[in-house]
Amino acid sequence: MTRFTIQPIHTDFAAEVFDIDLSKKQSSADINLVKEAFWKYAVLVFPDQKLSLDQHVEFTTLFGPIEMNVNTYQEEVKKHRFDYRVSDISNLDEEDNILAENSRKRMSGLANRLWHTDSIFRHKPALASALYALTVVPIGGKTEFTDTRAAWDALPDITKNKIDKLIVEHSIFHSRAKIGFTNFTEKEKAALPPSRQVLVRNIPESHRKALYIASHAMRIIGMSDHEGVALLGELMAHATQPQFIYSHRWRVGDLVIWDNRCTMHRGTDYDEKRFKRDMRRATVSDIGNTVELAS
Repeated sequence: MTRFTIQPIHTDFAAEVFDIDLSKKQSSADINLVKEAFWKYAVLVFPDQKLSLDQHVEFTTLFGPIEMNVNTYQEEVKKHRFDYRVSDISNLDEEDNILAENSRKRMSGLANRLWHTDSIFRHKPALASALYALTVVPIGGKTEFTDTRAAWDALPDITKNKIDKLIVEHSIFHSRAKIGFTNFTEKEKAALPPSRQVLVRNIPESHRKALYIASHAMRIIGMSDHEGVALLGELMAHATQPQFIYSHRWRVGDLVIWDNRCTMHRGTDYDEKRFKRDMRRATVSDIGNTVELAS
């Protein structure tokens, strides 16, 4: 019999799941209930977890295959603090010291404070991400999530008809350039060429549509750069209005999993030269490239 509780934070966006221990094997019935909640709320918060790396990964694989963190675009970031199954979302080096101000890993991590969805810049993007908090900061450092399904619903019909079949080109180097980080080698750029994804996604489990955008978006195929950038800016501003946002204040032991297909997220500022922040993210691959799936 299921004994955990799902408490919505908003009516149909973000929920907390209490009285469940993710370090233990879950029953098929409980897994199905967690998945149903995930498809409905898109962001689930599991407080007070005590997970090994293997347990973190095992839970995440309930939603699909792990996206191995091997195709990094920075040679120095290959010095992993964990292993290739997870991404290091911290301000720490491999000796657990706070990163130097001129660290390329630090500079790249600052771009996580822009609104984005994970791996949209890869040919096969991410479906879900599960971020686990080992060390949190006392001030700042929240993660904000925005519901791009609700953002789509709130668009006027004339805009929906205009954008429904559009395709967008994304690059991780585009988002890094926005914060002034452009020092990449040709080898690094070749490791992650631009990808093309649909601008509007159909989410099969919820039967809802969602805007599929991010700070990595460079251009809209078939539009002039000026027109495409303007439209992307308008959609980003629309989708990140306060009524669509859930802001999560981290506690040690929180595991938060979100649906990259219908959310964007960003980290908020904290004193990263003073406080250690240590998190790891396991990411689940989507079933394919969105343009190929749509066609």
